[in-house]
Amino acid sequence: MTSVAAQHMPFDLSDPYRSLSLNTATTKRWTLAEAVDGAARAGLGAIGLWRDRVDEIGVATAAKIVADAGLRVSSLSRGGFLTEPGSGQTALDDNRRAIDDAATLATRELVMVVGGIPDRNLLAARARVDERLAALVPYAAERGVRLALEPLHPMFCADRAVISTLAQALSMAQPYPAETVGVVVDTFHTWWDPTLAEQIAQAGAAGRISSYQVCDWLNPMTTDPLLSRGMMGDGVVDFATIGEWVRTAGYRGDVEVEIFNAAIWAADGAEVIETMKQRYRDLVLPALVARAG
Repeated sequence: MTSVAAQHMPFDLSDPYRSLSLNTATTKRWTLAEAVDGAARAGLGAIGLWRDRVDEIGVATAAKIVADAGLRVSSLSRGGFLTEPGSGQTALDDNRRAIDDAATLATRELVMVVGGIPDRNLLAARARVDERLAALVPYAAERGVRLALEPLHPMFCADRAVISTLAQALSMAQPYPAETVGVVVDTFHTWWDPTLAEQIAQAGAAGRISSYQVCDWLNPMTTDPLLSRGMMGDGVVDFATIGEWVRTAGYRGDVEVEIFNAAIWAADGAEVIETMKQRYRDLVLPALVARAG
């Protein structure tokens, strides 16, 4: 798949946006076709797709639109939500559909937000994730798709993800080949972790970094924590340091900008992309380029 090949391309200041990906969550008001057109016009190399936009037009049409624009699909969001009690059959069926869609879209990476705590039993919720992940791995492997486990900040443990650290994600991935289960490094969710350098290094050594997603942590936060992501440079994240860790770990894949922020959603999409490019070039890319290749 094209996204796999892209993982081996060094970052290059002479072509700074080749590895930059617009995640469609950043331009939430745009349709998939509008987001693809905006990314292509801006000279980006890739786009990260959310399933809601894909479902609006059908996966085959979505794949054609992206391919015709000459873009890669850096990842598909999202699978997961595996923690509900009971058989879990509905969640398993939905995740198999997501795996099929990822294969059709020619992306290796299906981002997995594993789900929160439905019954006040955190240990049982995590056990259900382990059980259902085991059921999904063979299906994903047959289709050349990697399940990319995304740890979310601990404030989202109750409702969105019982994986809160990169260490937890790596532990959950460990029983499976790196080609089948990876992890996501998202600066919004992981910047605070005092073991982040060690965990990124471990993920890189194991070949498990599926995606590097960047945005900032706003301070003060908005009234809705979910919408407290900011454009790089508008918050407290040290992109130079985290980028150096990601580079040293050997990651050479696409860098997705994924921002949930009401003000950014309300802004002109083309202007958002231009700001995104400038902040990426100035704040994110330099750490990835140094000694890369």
